[in-house]
Order: sequence, then C-alpha cells, then structure tokens
Amino acid sequence: MPSRIEDYGLIGDLQTAALVGKDGSIDWLCLPSFDSAACFAALLGDERNGRWQLAPAGAGTCTSRRYRGDSLVLETEWETPTGTVRVIDFMPPRGESPDVVRIVEGVSGRVPMRLDLVLRFDYGHLVPWVRSVDGDLVAVAGPDAVSLATPVQLHGQDHTTAAEFEVAAGERVPFVLTHHASHLPRPEAVDAEEALTSTEAFWAEWIGQCSYDGEWGPAVRRSLITLKALTYRPTGGIVAAATTSLPEELGGSRNWDYRYCWLRDAAFTLQALLGTGYLEEARAWREWLLRAVAGDPADLRIMYALDGSRRIPEYELPWLPGYEGSAPVRVGNAAAGQFQLDVWGELLDGLHLARESGLSPLEDAWAVQKELVAFLEGVWDTPDSSLWEVRGEPRHFVHSKVLAWAGVNGAIEAVERHGLDGPVERWRDLRQRIHDDVCARGYDAERRTFTQFYGSEGLDAALLLIPQVGFLPWDDDRVVGTVEAVQRELTSDGFLLRYHTHADGRVDGLPGEEAPFLLCSFWLADALNGIGRTTEARELFERLLGLGNDLGLMSEEYDPRTGRHLGNTPQAFSHVGLVNTARHLSGALRVPGEHA
Repeated sequence: MPSRIEDYGLIGDLQTAALVGKDGSIDWLCLPSFDSAACFAALLGDERNGRWQLAPAGAGTCTSRRYRGDSLVLETEWETPTGTVRVIDFMPPRGESPDVVRIVEGVSGRVPMRLDLVLRFDYGHLVPWVRSVDGDLVAVAGPDAVSLATPVQLHGQDHTTAAEFEVAAGERVPFVLTHHASHLPRPEAVDAEEALTSTEAFWAEWIGQCSYDGEWGPAVRRSLITLKALTYRPTGGIVAAATTSLPEELGGSRNWDYRYCWLRDAAFTLQALLGTGYLEEARAWREWLLRAVAGDPADLRIMYALDGSRRIPEYELPWLPGYEGSAPVRVGNAAAGQFQLDVWGELLDGLHLARESGLSPLEDAWAVQKELVAFLEGVWDTPDSSLWEVRGEPRHFVHSKVLAWAGVNGAIEAVERHGLDGPVERWRDLRQRIHDDVCARGYDAERRTFTQFYGSEGLDAALLLIPQVGFLPWDDDRVVGTVEAVQRELTSDGFLLRYHTHADGRVDGLPGEEAPFLLCSFWLADALNGIGRTTEARELFERLLGLGNDLGLMSEEYDPRTGRHLGNTPQAFSHVGLVNTARHLSGALRVPGEHA
C-alpha cells in the first residue's frame, strides 16, 4: 500500500522526478521524462506495480529525514536497536542518461538492510526480462532498459530483485539505477560519490542566485527549488506536478494527469521567478511559451507537452486501482481541447510582465501579442470552461472575462510605455467594453460581490484576482465586498475552496467533492493584505506554511477534516503561490509591471 501523499519526498534531475516515501520506498518514477510511462507505479496501486525499497530489515517509517541544505539531496535516517543508518537519495542533473543514486551510510552500530526492487514498465503493467550483465542487473521491456550497479549481491525472488546486507558505522554502500533506450548500448554507471558532490554543487550554485531576503527565506528557497525540480530543462517548460491521478477526493474520480505545462501558470510563475532573481529561468519559460503558441491564435491550447506538443489524448489504465482506490487512473488530459478564454489573457499578461521586467525584448513576442489581442477581440464574449477546466456546460465566467481585459490592457500599456505599434484606440474601446460588461453582468449589487459566472448564485476563488490584475483598485467597495464574500462563503477551517462543486446545478459536471485548494488560500492571504487586513493575512500565511510536509513540500489540496494532502504532488501552483505571497507580505519590491 502506498504512503500518505504528504509522506513523500521529491528527488529529480530537471527532466523527471521520483517520489520517496518515509519507508525508504520509491513508489513513483517515470523514465526518461516526467510524462513517460512509470517504471515504479506503486503510488497508484501497490508494490506489485513497481517500487524500489531500501531500508533496515523489518523497519517501518524513518526516524527523521531532511534535505541537505538548500538542495534536492534527500537524507533519510532510521534509528534501530542495533545502530543508526542513513540513506542518501538523489538524481544528478542529467548527463548521458537518467540516474537514480542511493547511498546507504552507516552512522553508528551495525544495521541489517533489505533491498526490494520491483521493476514494472508501462505504468506497472509489464514485467521485464531481467538478467545479469558484467555484474550489473539489467531489465528490459520493449523500448526501455534499466540497469542497477552495486557491490551488493542481488538475487531474484518472485519476479522481484532482492538483497540482504549489513552496514557498519563509517561504511557507504552505493546503488545506481540507470535508464537507457533498449536498442542502444548500455551507458556506464556514474560514480555515486562523485555524482553526490556534483549534485550538491549544482544546487548550491543555483540557489545562490536567489535575491529574496525576507523573513520566510527557508520556505521560499524550498519552493523555488521545487519549481526548478519541476522544470524540463531541455525546453524550459514547467510541469504542473510530478504525478498523475492523485485524487482530489479519496475514493473519488477527480483524478487528473498534471505532468504537462499549462499556459495559465505562466504569469504567476514569471512573477515568482523574476521577483526572486531567476532571469534565466524566466527567459527560458517565456521562450517555451512563444514556441508552444506559435501559429494561429485560434489554435491555442491551454496546455502543452514538455516539448510543446499539442496533442495530449486522455485514456485510462484499468489495471491500476488508483491511489487508495481512487479510480480511474488517467494518462493525458482531455481538458487540453477545452476553450478557456482566460488563457489568452494570461498569456498576454505573462508576456507583458516579461517585457516590463527587463527581459531582453523579442520582436516575435510583440507580434504574437498583437495576434492574440486580435483573436480576443472576436471571442471575449463567448462562454468558456474557466480556469478550473469544468466539464459541464460552458458559461460566461467572470474571471475569464477579467483576464481577457487584463490581456488587452497589457497590450495597451506596451504601446503607451514602450512605443510599440498597434491599433491602440480600438484596443482602448475593447478594454472598456469588456470592463463595462463584467461590471454590469458579473456583479451582484445586493450581495456586494462579483459572482462565478453571469447569473450565478455561486462564488469563485479566482474572483480574488480582480484587483491583482488591475481590473479594479483594492479600495473599491466591489473588491472589498468580493473578498469578504469569498472568505465568508468558500472557506473550510479558514482555507479556501475553489468554488462549491454543488452550486448552480454542479457547474463542473463532475460527481463528488474536493478539499481546499492551496493556491486559492494563498490568493486569499494576498487579498486580505490588499484590502488592509495585513495581520489576518500574515496569520493565514503562517497557517499555510504549516501545511507543508516535513520537507516543505505541498500538494494541490489540503483536507482540514483529516489533515491529509490531496491531489497531485508536489504542485507547482502551490509553491508559486507561497513564493509570491511571501514576497508581497514581506514588502519585497514588486516585479516591474506586476500589479499589487
């Protein structure tokens, strides 16, 4: 049985990532990329679907664990009756091939250890052909091959690989798992100790660029490291999470694949990166965006694969029972084909932010922006599926209209501030028409709040972004009323739901419920600060920081009734929210062009 979602740590090599439980088991790993098929899929089933456990014989969860400073090198320790042992887990930044390195280090006494390696390719479906080659274990199934190099004697046992050995104080025993295409020669395994040194040096150099110096430094740095770990280095794209199908409701069907790059993440992520000194990452993310969206704006997708591919067909894996029985397990994401109006605005806003922040201007970026505005001009009054990707009837979602306004506004500001060419008078007229429409049809004067969509009786956490994008000022009575209504009607134990799933006849078209969404709770802290309730905002932010696991990682949602993390993990949006809210509350200088 897999661990609790919050009990997993993350290691990665900037092209894929693995989840390591407190019991020393790697229960999730896709090779060679984030969106490849998993060779360890116990996370969505059990050990028969693939895992790699390395722990003291007969031991349960660890005594303690930590990352080595500001790095992605994970140390897990067990104190046993015969001594203390440490397992060091990491993935070196990608060289020729992806490697998972595990070093067992004796701390005191003498500890019996146990290794159980269950390789199952194609998401736990294929049992590989396993043999010994030059002293290494080699497993092959179809296009994939994995080798394990170690001085420990391995043996087969019920279609698994096992080993028993002891480690004494001062001893270090390495294990190096390497993936390669099965039709290519097997690469030489990296030296574990040299790889450890170079991996620590990489992270030390990278985090040394961080310019944030506010009071929440450790949490901000850990979130930035997590965002870097979710970056696909060859292209600069950032995946929404490292996993698929972790449920928003235990036992429910709200299980989605997040191993792709969402355009709407761009503006928020750019704020976080630019606001903490990471210009190179921001530049790479902007260039990924421009490559991905090249072509007709009408063909824009809301999400893309790591390399910018457009087609992400959704299908189910019936042989996997799902995390704690939460079925179905899905690969791909059918929401990629939805019309979500806000995406055009968010993309425009992100490109505008990049220009305002001083990233070297690109002529192509402005050409793309003009085409996007021209497209928005013809579709802004069309119903859509919203940023929450509802699978019910398209509606006139207020947040979508507001983001369309923000996209047009950014284009106008680019002309006014940077002397760029464009039909600015027509755009000003368009900006005003959208503004008037939203205020007339999306605002409930009796309740003093904007609503989720035109004519709706429900609310939406995304309404908190109305002042953030500059649509109305923070001190506008309609903004204050909306913040107060959202806090009053959408909070659960003080944390914020995206919306009530049962409101307006189940607008999202899905059964079941979901827990508070962590990003929305960070938005609430920003909004409370924006309307002058700073003490309350700081208190909420501190509570949110306490929801991270012992390693500072956050998933998508948190259930205050059970104290459980829910949804895919670690969630980029949650960590982006943490960074940006910390910056706002600590008084850090805003990124030029970023709204309050």
